[in-house]
Amino acid sequence: MTQFKDYFSSASDSYKRFRPVYPKALYDHLASISPSTDRAWDIGCGNGQAAVELSQRFAQVDASDASAAQIEQAITASNVRYHVSPAETLAAQNESLDLITVAQAIHWFDHPRFFAEVHRALKPGGVLAIWGYQLLYTDTELDPVIEHFHSHIVGPYWPKERALLDNSYSKISFPYERESTPEFFMRATWEFGHLLGYLNTWSAVKQYEKQVGQNPVEQEFERLKQAWGNTDEPKNIFWPLILYVGKKSV
Repeated sequence: MTQFKDYFSSASDSYKRFRPVYPKALYDHLASISPSTDRAWDIGCGNGQAAVELSQRFAQVDASDASAAQIEQAITASNVRYHVSPAETLAAQNESLDLITVAQAIHWFDHPRFFAEVHRALKPGGVLAIWGYQLLYTDTELDPVIEHFHSHIVGPYWPKERALLDNSYSKISFPYERESTPEFFMRATWEFGHLLGYLNTWSAVKQYEKQVGQNPVEQEFERLKQAWGNTDEPKNIFWPLILYVGKKSV
C-alpha cells in the first residue's frame, strides 16, 4: 500500500485562503454531461472548494481527503459529507456515482488502485473528471520571475509526483477515452500580498523551508516585489486548466 505523503496539512488554513478558485462554468459542464445529478464524489478534496460548487448542482456530494487537517478546514454545505480517507478507498456502493472529480491532486494517487475504485463506483455512463493547473501568468515581467522561482529556486524541492502535473498529466494512463471539452481558465485579481500567500502554499516551498531552514519566498521578496511593480495596484492572474474527462461505458 502506498503511504500517504502529507505536504499540505501544515498549511491547510493558508491553502483555503490563498489558492485560486476553479471556474463555475467547469462545474456546469460536468453536471450537464453526467448521467444524472443524484450523486457526485470529489476526491482529494482539500478545503472543499470543488465539493461545495458540486453541491449546488448535485443532490448529494461526498468529498474525501487523506488529510484530517484539510477536512477540518473544509467549507460546509448541507448536502456535502466529508470523509478522511485515502483516494484509493471510497465508501460508495458499486455503480452508485454519477460523477467523480479530482482537482489538483491526481499526481499524488496510486493510479492503478484508484482507477479500479473509480470503475467500481461509477454508474454506467458516469463521468470521471480530473483537472489541474501549473504556473500562473500575467503577461507582465512577473512571469519569468515566477518561472525562475518555481524551476530554479525551489525546483529541486518539488516532490517527484509533481512531475506528472508539470507534464500536463500526459504520463498518466487514464481508464476511459478522453472526451472533447471546452477550454477553461481560472482568473483572479490579486494584491501583492495574496501572491506571497499563494507561493507559501507550494509543497516545494515547505520542503525548502524544512531542509534549508529559511523561507524562499522571503529570500526572493525583493525580486518578486520589483517584478510586480506598484504593490498598491492589483494584478490580473490567469491559469489555464489541464482537464481530462472520460465516461465509463454503458
